[in-house]
Amino acid sequence: MKKIKRCKEFITGSYRVWLRNALVFRKNIRVNLVPPFIEPLLYLGAIGFGIGAYITDVDGLPYVRFIAPAILAASVMNASFFECAYGTYVRMYYQKTFDAILATPITLKEVILGEILWGATRGLISAISISIILFVLGLASPSGLLIVLPLSFFAGMLFAGIAACFSAISPSIDTISYPATLFIAPMFLFSGTFFPLHLLPQVIQYIALIFLPLTHVVSLTRALLTGTSDTFWALNITWIFVGILVFSFLAIRLFERRLIV
Repeated sequence: MKKIKRCKEFITGSYRVWLRNALVFRKNIRVNLVPPFIEPLLYLGAIGFGIGAYITDVDGLPYVRFIAPAILAASVMNASFFECAYGTYVRMYYQKTFDAILATPITLKEVILGEILWGATRGLISAISISIILFVLGLASPSGLLIVLPLSFFAGMLFAGIAACFSAISPSIDTISYPATLFIAPMFLFSGTFFPLHLLPQVIQYIALIFLPLTHVVSLTRALLTGTSDTFWALNITWIFVGILVFSFLAIRLFERRLIV
């Protein structure tokens, strides 16, 4: 009974942290909702329809349909990662939000889990925005999008957990630019986003499958939205859910080392 009670308290505390961030987001909702609509339109217009006009098809798909699922997956990555990298750091260090919350019965573990859940929510919001665009343009079926949205939330948890780890070990907000430049940017380019993974040298393919989580999210999202087969579906799902557990646990430990004396 004590474990059940503690579990309920843990969930409740995490939800309250999530709710606090959601209420702040709602105050600036117009500004916050514009980028998720504009950015994918730019990619689809410039690359999908622009460059795609010179490409007949990729893996049996029109180029714009090939990259559309990847743009959705990459947008989830960007929204969740940067929310829990820069956003979490600002709330911890500059706004002293963590200090205020920890003065209540809410624990640090609940704060970090609430932050990760909020990062996943930002990823889901981005996915919903892009899903509307893809549906209007006829680039995805409603049934496929309904399945992709829950996947986007879990993918958001994965990237939010990774971002929280970086936020916990960054000595200053400026150093967060290192993982953004050296990890997120290469992952955006070499995870099967704009061209099939099998076109890369085999060594790079292995690196992408082992170390780049976006590879697995793109592969699953593309299969769901285009109706194509996913050779590594079991590996992709395993990587995402094991990654959520590992990076969430690691983020909590790293924040405990930083904030608890």
